[in-house]
Order: sequence, then structure tokens, then C-alpha cells
Amino acid sequence: MKTCLVVDDSGVIRKVARRILEQMSFDCSEAENGLIALDACKARMPDAVLLDWNMPVMSGIDFLKGLRAMPGGDKPKVVLCTTNNDMKHIVEALGAGADEYIMKPFDHDIVQAKFAQIGLV
Repeated sequence: MKTCLVVDDSGVIRKVARRILEQMSFDCSEAENGLIALDACKARMPDAVLLDWNMPVMSGIDFLKGLRAMPGGDKPKVVLCTTNNDMKHIVEALGAGADEYIMKPFDHDIVQAKFAQIGLV
């Protein structure tokens, strides 16, 4: 079973994302900020990360840069999600190592389509 780390400071978003991903047969874990997520990746590198952009303690972009610098950190597919859809943010996310980008709010169909695009389903 593939693993996915859901990283978001909102417990509601983590719960919704987890439900969607478990329906897609992912084994999910959660982190409420980028620093906790980096520790989780050091302990067990996931196959995928669904990552919020704006979080306290460590932003999604800072987490992503830290992840990609870790041994094996090039392996997980990362889908960054945010409420900001301007081209500058999309370019920054992809430049930092995101594999795909989705807008909040998201639903099952959107997550499944994006995960399919990057070869996870």
C-alpha cells in the first residue's frame, strides 16, 4: 500500500484529505506544520505528500526545500495545495520541487486526477 503524508495546519482539511486518500487506498499519516512533517519524513519517507502552502512554524515551500535536500527526499511525489492561484506562486512551487499544484477547496475527483497525473494511481 502506498503512503501519503498530509501536511496542513487545519485539522478539518487533514481529516477531509485523509478520507479522500484512504478511499484511494493510501495509508495516511498527518502533520500540522512543515517542521513536524520533516521529522515524519526522516522517520519514514512517504510515497506522496499532500502539502499546504501557508502554515505556522514552517511553510509548505520551506518544508519542500528541506524535503528535497534530504537523502531520499527526491522520491516522494508532492502536491502543493493553496488558496492562491497566481502564476508566480505556481512557478515558485514547481521550482521548489512540487510535482503538482491544486487549489483549495478540493474534492475527491480533483485529488484523484492530480495523483493520476503524477503516476500515483
